[in-house]
Amino acid sequence: MTPGNGAPTLTIPAAFNGPDGSGNGGYSAGLLAARLTAPGGPAVQVTLRTPPPLDRPLAVEESAEGLRLVDPAAEDRARLVAEAVTADPLDPGLIPGGPVGVTEAEEARGRYAGLDDHPFPRCYSCGPERAEGEGLRLFAGRVRSGDSPNGVGNTVACTWEVRPEVDGGDVTAALAQVWAALDCPGGWSSDISGRPIVLGRLTAQVLAVPPVGSTQVVMGHLESVDGRKVHTGSALYDGDGRVLALARATWIAIPT
Repeated sequence: MTPGNGAPTLTIPAAFNGPDGSGNGGYSAGLLAARLTAPGGPAVQVTLRTPPPLDRPLAVEESAEGLRLVDPAAEDRARLVAEAVTADPLDPGLIPGGPVGVTEAEEARGRYAGLDDHPFPRCYSCGPERAEGEGLRLFAGRVRSGDSPNGVGNTVACTWEVRPEVDGGDVTAALAQVWAALDCPGGWSSDISGRPIVLGRLTAQVLAVPPVGSTQVVMGHLESVDGRKVHTGSALYDGDGRVLALARATWIAIPT
């Protein structure tokens, strides 16, 4: 399906929300990034310009640098939803101290702050109100503490049970699902319960996609806080500690 100008489109289904009424940042960005890369391909940087709308066709337009995602039905200020460009490779060591094991990551789920106080409890990636099979249920709890007053240096982890619902058609997780998995664990390295944030920019590189039926480890690390901007890193590892995907994100704190 294409809008009137003939541009290709993508649609973010309503089930893939972050905050109620808008797309999960990582999943939405991953859908667009898949037009520029594939597992084993280059890193892609996606900048979200407005909360991604759900359940309507968005036009994918070529630009001088990469791709633009445009909402043909929106008012002028909200027409540009996102921009995507290829990016430099990410550092495989962006999580200081490296990965934890599956057992430690599973134990950390019990320390997930969002179980008690979650600003977006229906989030596709990390919402505790999502049942098994209806969301990724990535409950990242602290495994290493930072020594800064604002929490810089905090590291969180959780397991990801790669269920059949995320299958991209070849018995492995779809690229957009991996981007969704890299999204919220980075955000929860910050104190989201006390200071809600939304994704502004995500740069991700997927080296390999995990097979359906496997158990993976996802980690997030709080790199810095600059006013309303929060900068994080995240990574996806297999059960043997091999890095499968990497991301860096910029988040924007929202008024409460």
